[in-house]
Amino acid sequence: MEKYLRKKKTTWIHLALFVCLVGIFCLYVAVAIALLQTTSLKEGEERNHVPVHDPSVHDQASSHDIHRGKSGYFKFKDIAVELAGLNPSETIERLRSADPFETRAFEQRLLGEETRLGRILSKEELESLFPCPDPEDRISFPDARNASKAASYRNSEPGYFIFFQHLRKAGGTQFCSLASKNIPRTKLPPYYCMPDYHWKDTIGSAGSLHHYTNKVIAQHMLGDGYAIAGNEWDTFDRLNHFDLPAVIVTSFRKPLDRALSQYRFECVEDRGCTAKTIEQYWERRKQLHNVYTRTFADPANQYGEINRKILGSSFLGTNKEDSLKRKQLIGDALDTIRKFHVVTSLEFIAYSEPMIQSVLGFKNTASLTTRVRPHINQYQRKDGQNENKMGAAGVKKASWDPETYLVPEQYKLMSETLALDEILTDAARRLFLERLICEDY
Repeated sequence: MEKYLRKKKTTWIHLALFVCLVGIFCLYVAVAIALLQTTSLKEGEERNHVPVHDPSVHDQASSHDIHRGKSGYFKFKDIAVELAGLNPSETIERLRSADPFETRAFEQRLLGEETRLGRILSKEELESLFPCPDPEDRISFPDARNASKAASYRNSEPGYFIFFQHLRKAGGTQFCSLASKNIPRTKLPPYYCMPDYHWKDTIGSAGSLHHYTNKVIAQHMLGDGYAIAGNEWDTFDRLNHFDLPAVIVTSFRKPLDRALSQYRFECVEDRGCTAKTIEQYWERRKQLHNVYTRTFADPANQYGEINRKILGSSFLGTNKEDSLKRKQLIGDALDTIRKFHVVTSLEFIAYSEPMIQSVLGFKNTASLTTRVRPHINQYQRKDGQNENKMGAAGVKKASWDPETYLVPEQYKLMSETLALDEILTDAARRLFLERLICEDY
C-alpha cells in the first residue's frame, strides 16, 4: 500500500511539472505574439505616416528627395499631384519659391536677354538658358505621342487632319492664321478653323466637338475635305479624341495673363460683357476658374455633367476630399497633354518654328511672330504691337501685368482659383522647352 501511495504521489508531481511547463510555454507564445503585433503596428504607422511640410526646408530639394525613386514624366507627375493636394495658397507659394518645373527662372533669364539684345534669341542662345536635360530629368520622357498619325497628316493621307484644342486668348487665332498660310483654302473651314459651324447636325455652337462621336467627326472631316478642326468651346474628350485620325495641338498662356486678356477682350473692349469690374467678371465667370485643368482632365467623364458645374467648390477647399479631387484632376490633365503632338506656350511661340515645321510640315511660319486678334472690326487696338520682334518680352509688353492691374485681394483670389492651371502651365512649358531644345519634335 505504501509503495502504491509513493508511486501515485510521484505521478502527481510529474503531472504538476508538466502543467507548469505548458503554462510557461503558453506565456512565452503570448509574449512573442504581443511583440510581433507591436512591431507590425509601428511599421504600419511608419509606412502610412505623411510628413508635415516644414517651410524652413527648401521645397525643391524636399520634392526631389520624395520623388528620388522615379524619373522622367512620372517624377514630374508626382510633383504636380503633390502640389495640387496642398491648399491653393501654399500651391502658389511653392511654385513661386521652389519653381519645381524650372520654367519660371528660365522665363526671367529669357526676358532679360531678349530685352538686353532687343531681339528674339538664336537656338544656341536659348539652349544656354535651358540646356537639354538628361532623359531621366525630362517630363517628356518617355514619349507618349502617336508619331504615325503626325506622319500620316504630313503625307496628306485621306481623312487625317489637325485637331486644335483652342484655349481662348492663348494664341488660338494666331495658330489658325498660321494654318491658313500652310493649308490650301479649299481644306480650311470658313469660320475660324471650326468645321462644325455649317454641319447640319450641329448640336452646340461652333467649335464644340465634344458633342460628337469620333465617327461623326471623322466622316465630316473626310467628306468636307477639311484639314483642321478647332475645338474652342468644349473640353478635350481624353477618352475618345486620341482615337481620331488626327495630329493634336494646343497652346497655353500664363493663366492670370490669359484671364485678364479675356476680360479685356470681352468687357473693356465692349463685346457683349455687362460686368463693370474685373471683380464682378471673375465672380460671374466661375467656369474660367482652372479652365485649363477642366479642359484637359475633362471631368464630365468622371463626375458627370451636373457635378462638373459645381466641381469648382473643390478648387479652394481645404478638406481631404477636395485635396483628392484636385490631385485626380491634375493627374488626368497631365496624362492628356503629354500625348499631344504639339504643345506650345504663347510667351515662347516665336521659338516654335522648328517644331511646327517638323511635326506639321508647315513651311510658312511668319505668323509665329505676327500678332493676330479676332473680331478686330469690333475694336481695333492701336498699340504698335502687331509684330513681335522680341519673343517673350514682346508678349509681355503687349499684355496687362496682373500684379499692376489687380488689387492685392483680387490678385490673391484669382491666383488661388487658377492654382491648378498654374501647375499645368508650368508643366506644359517644360514639355515644350524639352522637345524644342532636345530636338525631340
